[in-house]
This record gives sequence, C-alpha cells and structure tokens, in this order.
Amino acid sequence: MLVMEFKAVLKESQRVAINEAIRTARFVRNKVLRFWMDNRGIGKKELYRYNTQLRDEFEFVKHLNSHACQASVENVERAIKRFFDNCKKKVPGKKGYPKFKKYSRSVEYKQSGWELSPDKKSIKFTDKKGIGQVKLKGTWDLWRFDQKLIKRVRIVQRADGYYIQFCVKVDTSEQLQATGCNVGLDVGLKEFYTDSNGYAEPNPRFYRKGEKRLKFYQRRVSRKKKGSANRKKAINRLGRQHLKISRQREEHAKRVARCVIRSNDLVAYEDLRVKNLVKNHCLAKSINDAGWYQFRKWLEYFGEKFGRITVAVNPAYTSQNCSACGAVVKKSLSTRTHVCECGCELDRDHNAAINILTKALSTVGHTGTYINARGDSTSTLPGSDLVEQVGSLNRESPDF
Repeated sequence: MLVMEFKAVLKESQRVAINEAIRTARFVRNKVLRFWMDNRGIGKKELYRYNTQLRDEFEFVKHLNSHACQASVENVERAIKRFFDNCKKKVPGKKGYPKFKKYSRSVEYKQSGWELSPDKKSIKFTDKKGIGQVKLKGTWDLWRFDQKLIKRVRIVQRADGYYIQFCVKVDTSEQLQATGCNVGLDVGLKEFYTDSNGYAEPNPRFYRKGEKRLKFYQRRVSRKKKGSANRKKAINRLGRQHLKISRQREEHAKRVARCVIRSNDLVAYEDLRVKNLVKNHCLAKSINDAGWYQFRKWLEYFGEKFGRITVAVNPAYTSQNCSACGAVVKKSLSTRTHVCECGCELDRDHNAAINILTKALSTVGHTGTYINARGDSTSTLPGSDLVEQVGSLNRESPDF
C-alpha cells in the first residue's frame, strides 16, 4: 500500500462541512462502542446492524456516506480485537481497553462517496454533508494509477490545514544488489546511533532546539481568556510549532533509515520497549526527542521494500559484555568508554553495536524481514490498509 497525501484548498463553508463530517464519524464510533459495552459477546454483524439503525434514527448520520460510517465501525472492531489479543497474549500492564473519543481529526471514505476529477487535481465528495469539490495541492502524480486501485480516501485535519490522503494498492518493493555488508546499530541520546563500524550519526535534537519557541507560544496561550477567539489562534500557533518539530523528526528518521537499509544486507538493532523507557522522568523528554520508534519503524518498512533483512535483538547486556572476549564489564550510564582486561578499549556505544550485530548473526532461520533474535515477529509491521496507518507509514517523501 502507498499513501499519497495532498494539501486541500478549501473555502470556509467546506471547512465547516468537513468538521461536521468528522464529528459525525466520531458520533458513530462512540455509539457503536457503547452498544458493544452494553451487549458483551456480540459479533461484528451486530455492530454493523446497529450502524444501520443509527442511520435510520439520525438524519445527520444518514447524510454521511454509508461506507464512511462503516469505516468508523471498523475502527471499533479493530480496537476490540486488539484488546482481546493483548489479553490472550497476557501483555503486562494495561491491555488497551477501547475508549470513547472526545476529539478526532479525520473521516475516512472507502471506494464510494467521492469522485476524482479527470485531471487528478481535485476531488468531489458526493455525500450530503456538502463538502463538494476540493482542490488538491501537491507533487504526487495520480495519473499513473487506476482509480480502482485507490482503496481509501481520508480527510485529515492538522494544525496547518486539511489534507487528503489516498491509499493506493500497489507493490512498492524494489530489488537491490547485494552489498556484502552487515551492520549493528545502537541508538542513544548522545548520538542518534552508533554502528558496528564505529560511525556515529549526530543526534539533531529537534525538540530541544525548538523548545524556546514552544515555551513562548505556550505563554501566549496561557495569557488568553479561555473560550476566546484569540486563545484559539494562540493554540493553533502552538500546534503548528509542535507539528513542525514532529515532521522534522519523522523526515530525519526516514532519511537515515533509508540510507542504512540501502547500504547493508542485514541491519541489526535493539528490540527496545520505548513505552517502558519513557517512564523514567529524567530521560523521557530526551528519549521522545530522539525518535527511536520512528527510526525502527522506517528501518522495518524499507527493509521490506528493498528486500533487506532487519533483526531486532534482545538488548540485555549488549552494553556490559565485551565484544572481544565476552566478559562482563559492568559500567554505569555515565561511563562512556568500554575498557576490558583483554585489552579491548572502545566507545561504549560502539562496543554495544558490535554485540548487537553478533547476536543477530547468531540467529538462525532468517525466514523473513521481521524476525528478532528471540524468534518473535517485531511489533511494527507496515500495514496493508490506510485505516491502520496513524502515522502514514507507507508515505514516502518525493525528496528522497
């Protein structure tokens, strides 16, 4: 699947209509979820039947395209399935019980409710919400795809405007020549990552650099009267600054991951649980700023696209064990140099990267791209459907 995103050029009346469509989709989702909570044990057929009842009962729900309402039901269905899967796997901590949504920023259409213009520069939404013809602004070329290949269309609201996403069912895989190189990566806070060859990628620290500006906009928000128009404008400016930083972090992770995958036949990295690591309040801001999860996500996606092997290994003792003799050399986080009695003296992260690569190479039975050193499949598989792509994983920048 390939997700192609365009900026929407809208009139004020269209903005109001899109907001109404988003609210309606959220209403359907919450009502269906409440129906499931009140009637435990029902299946998905009952959920879709209740969706039909909602369309008969509420006129504003009927105005939204029927497939868009079904997409909201699918969101509930996936949340329920994910909750029960976590229970069966006995995932520690919270199992992700489905929750009601107070805020939402998207509405999703399937293969009906919209028409693409012949020049592929605008899209018309044909339901009764009144969105109408929307001009598309972007560099993607929709001409080379048959309209039948477009499986989903989503309208997404962000701080800097509205976007239209197209989910196109195409094969994006490419075959590259073997390089004969393998690499292990140790992500960190001082450096973005250090590989087994000793190269250290600098950590850009986008949030730290933009923190001063964020604090300025945050003060502007706190000084405005609650509920006023000026406060909404100040919140929007703050949101735009956060959006800029998140885009910088995502593009950096994408660019670096693509270069690493294209340069190596096998890439090994730590199977880190970032969700648990950020519980350390002393390091949470720096860990989130580094963007380890985004980097791993793009490594796995490009690994599948280019036919490379990506291996997530257990991070236990990768920093403590000596990469030369295997002896355990205990060290605190402040100790940045690994010194062993065998004479091995390396940077702490360089030593860990070598251990990560060694663990990956010792793993037998590489049956696919997504295999970690414990034999489990990795957790961030690029999805096959737009509705599962919150971060639009398959959307590649045309600049790369």
